[in-house]
Amino acid sequence: MNAGGSPSACAGRGVRLTVAIAALLCTIATVFALTFPALSGRVVDQANIISAATRSTLGQKLVDLEARSGIQLVVATVTSLEGQEIEPYANQLFRYWQLGQKAKNNGVLLLVAPNERRVRIEVGYGLEGTLTDALSKVIITNAITPRFKAGDFSGGIARGVDDIITVLTTDASEWQQRPSLRLDSQQTEGLPDWLIWLALSAFVFLLIVWPGFRWFMLGLALNILTSSGSSGSSGSYSGGGFSGGGGSSGGGGASGSW
Repeated sequence: MNAGGSPSACAGRGVRLTVAIAALLCTIATVFALTFPALSGRVVDQANIISAATRSTLGQKLVDLEARSGIQLVVATVTSLEGQEIEPYANQLFRYWQLGQKAKNNGVLLLVAPNERRVRIEVGYGLEGTLTDALSKVIITNAITPRFKAGDFSGGIARGVDDIITVLTTDASEWQQRPSLRLDSQQTEGLPDWLIWLALSAFVFLLIVWPGFRWFMLGLALNILTSSGSSGSSGSYSGGGFSGGGGSSGGGGASGSW
């Protein structure tokens, strides 16, 4: 028996690996073709759906939040997701703006795409244990999308920001008392080797056959690119004296539609 497998099997694995690498490179190329709005402030209303009064009020709340906690929470609306799903677009925009402090990754992005009728809360690595996926989903479902359905974009965004700030600045024990929100509280540890290999095989398979899954790999690649080649570039995306602090996101958060 040939422990390494037959030549045809080896060739098949080589082809699959080549396809996976090609898919990743194509996905990386896609992000460089996107046109992201400039980080002109803590509220970037490219789609022009937020009233002037609400923008002013939100801006002050976000300034106050960062002043007392260091957390950078940014609200953005875009005219188009440029053919992407909101999850990869939000993750790429977050990394492009480098929200949150580099050492703490404590940024949050509330992204609204009114033309696609999609909304997402993207959470930095350092806040995933506080602003969990479950809590982000609750905020979107209860506070944001009902107002969006009624045509009140300003009200939905303002309420969503208020709830996000509440979660970020309130004792976590008050949220943990809700059984419906106590999700993903435990991590699986001590996995057997066979299960690890199975997971890796499944990952490669999904990367090849499911385009939407590739955004995770894109996030890893962008993290390398931004950390190695963009150390002094965060200020170039900003205006009005505000810029990202070098933070990053691994895709935590939640999405919704209306």
